[in-house]
Amino acid sequence: MRKLTYYIALTIDGFIAAPDGTADFYPIGEDMTQYLTTEYPETLPTHIRRMLGFDDAANRHFDTVLMGGATYRLALDEGNTSPYGHLRQYVFSRAESPSPDPDVEFVATDPLARVRELKAEDGGQGVYLCGGGELAGLLLPEIDELVTKVYPVVAGSGIPMFATDFAGPVPFALTDSRTFGNGAAVLTYERVRD
Repeated sequence: MRKLTYYIALTIDGFIAAPDGTADFYPIGEDMTQYLTTEYPETLPTHIRRMLGFDDAANRHFDTVLMGGATYRLALDEGNTSPYGHLRQYVFSRAESPSPDPDVEFVATDPLARVRELKAEDGGQGVYLCGGGELAGLLLPEIDELVTKVYPVVAGSGIPMFATDFAGPVPFALTDSRTFGNGAAVLTYERVRD
């Protein structure tokens, strides 16, 4: 069974982006950037990998990426129709519309059912949930791991890490933590299942 990992940057008050979807307020640090590009190279968009000179780096954890419509829209607004060309790309959107790129599959049906199919595939690496908060809320029952990049900033409002109705606490266990010179921490949690 493949693992679904929600790998996300967030503020210390739990927001992944400003109300308009931008997230340009996270302080960048050299030691953290080095760690993330080495440990999770596949989580960087293809054009960034190319710009940094490691577009041929092997995927270490994931071979598939999931995005909500608003997350994908950020790439489209920059003219990028295939932001993660080195991964299989799925965009979950309620609006049935054709994909602007043959390498990106739009999914308008039940996100949970599609994710369960992806997780049940034989072989391969894990599935990377890149955002956003609404999609993460819908997929919470299937999330196996959280990798949170927690930055020392408070947003006050914005897009929450999980936009969902309260359904009771969902337990996770901390399995790894790393801190960096910019005051940020990368915290890894595994889902606690009965």
